[in-house]
Amino acid sequence: MKLMFISDIHGSLYWLERALEKAREEKPHTLVFLGDFLYHGPRNLLPQDYNPQGVADRLNACEFPLAAVRGNCDAEVDQMLLHFPMMADYMLILQEGRKIYATHGHGYSMDNLPPLSAKDVFIQGHTHIPVADVKDGVYVLNPGSISLPKENYPNSYGILDNGKFTVKGFDGQTIKDIAL
Repeated sequence: MKLMFISDIHGSLYWLERALEKAREEKPHTLVFLGDFLYHGPRNLLPQDYNPQGVADRLNACEFPLAAVRGNCDAEVDQMLLHFPMMADYMLILQEGRKIYATHGHGYSMDNLPPLSAKDVFIQGHTHIPVADVKDGVYVLNPGSISLPKENYPNSYGILDNGKFTVKGFDGQTIKDIAL
């Protein structure tokens, strides 16, 4: 089951459309959104083509199966606009005999892991910085941000397929990867 991870849209219709173009190329089974959908947040600049209503409309019309968790910039009023559940703080995905703990990263994080076993996966957004590493036997992953990347990383998303996690830029470059 191929999964595509998208995080930190922050209301950018331009970058959401670019991510959905990549999804049509990648053909994932499910798009997993790691929070911060509509609002740009008080510490961020406005992203390109800031259009929260347009983002909500586009997500509601999305042709891919969606799974989502809320970010620290998401609120109950955002859920009123979106036609899929996104208010959970985390979700567990079972894949190939391991747990994937998906969250935004403002509660449990790579520095504060939930109880997981060796070879399980912890994936978060929130920091806008791509990560593909192992900590205490747990794979720790972050797809970066599609709209507001930090630390000079490009806009990015993540793909988990055939036992490998890859962070990709929109120009096709591999930014980080790790075999699971």
